[in-house]
Amino acid sequence: MENYFIIHGSFSSPYSNWIGWLHDFIESDGKQVYVPSFPIGVGYQNYENWSKLLKYYLDLGLINENTIIIGHSIAPVFISKFLVQNKVKVKKLIFVCGFNNYLGINDEYDTVNKSMYFDNLEDIKKYANEIICFYSDNDPYVRYKEEKEFADMVSTEKILIPNAGHINSESGYDTFEDIVNYL
Repeated sequence: MENYFIIHGSFSSPYSNWIGWLHDFIESDGKQVYVPSFPIGVGYQNYENWSKLLKYYLDLGLINENTIIIGHSIAPVFISKFLVQNKVKVKKLIFVCGFNNYLGINDEYDTVNKSMYFDNLEDIKKYANEIICFYSDNDPYVRYKEEKEFADMVSTEKILIPNAGHINSESGYDTFEDIVNYL
């Protein structure tokens, strides 16, 4: 049976931005959806801690070839690294404002994001049938060039949303209607 995971970004939560809305939308269609609350903040948010939590779901058999994973901000590269390192194939990945190896947001974000990055990002293509990337041309946190490079490297389909900022609440995205067409 198809199931969904929605993964938040740095210093965020399962209730931020459009994540709660998307959870309710998917669940209202009778589908199983998980929105884990990953540890955040300097000293807590890192690849090791995040992967322990996701591994829990993997060990329960809840992440498999019928799983669709949606990730925002740092989550796309975290998900990619996790699936590649654990050699886990999923049905589909939907990434929103993804990036890899980008430093320069600020010291706190750079500190918590650094451990998520990895060199063999393209390998994620072996572990998903479809990879859809949404990104914006005026993200205040991650340069357009970084988001576009990420999307160019991994996606089977790219969707540029002009003037959408970081596609978060701050830029008016408490709901995210465009993503529904790709579920």
